[in-house]
Amino acid sequence: MITEVGNDPKVAGLVYVAAFAPDKGESVSSLIANPPPGAPVPPILPPQDGYLFLDKTEFSASFAGDVEPDIAAFMADSQVPWGMEALNGKISEPAWRTKPSWYLLATEDRMIPPDAERFMSTRAGSTVVEVNGG
Repeated sequence: MITEVGNDPKVAGLVYVAAFAPDKGESVSSLIANPPPGAPVPPILPPQDGYLFLDKTEFSASFAGDVEPDIAAFMADSQVPWGMEALNGKISEPAWRTKPSWYLLATEDRMIPPDAERFMSTRAGSTVVEVNGG
């Protein structure tokens, strides 16, 4: 979302925290379509009434691996559904092409492969900080 919304003239720069940084014409769907062998795959359940959720049984390991178990369970139970278009929306003009960006890369991320984070942050010309964790 920040990649497109960041084009607003009031935005001075972009900060990505273990996030997707798509290029023009890309969507989250296109970025996760063909993961390399052994790469983590987000446990997205089949759509329910046009909305997506993460599998609660895999939520902690994939999305909240560094969080206390009781808090991770609460997070899994209180997920807010996100529309299918959240994955399929294509970027028309990435703000990182004209604005400075910073990227916090999580070396143990289980939702976005760290190598994909490296690729996107390098492509965007971001100032990158790597942290050990998910």
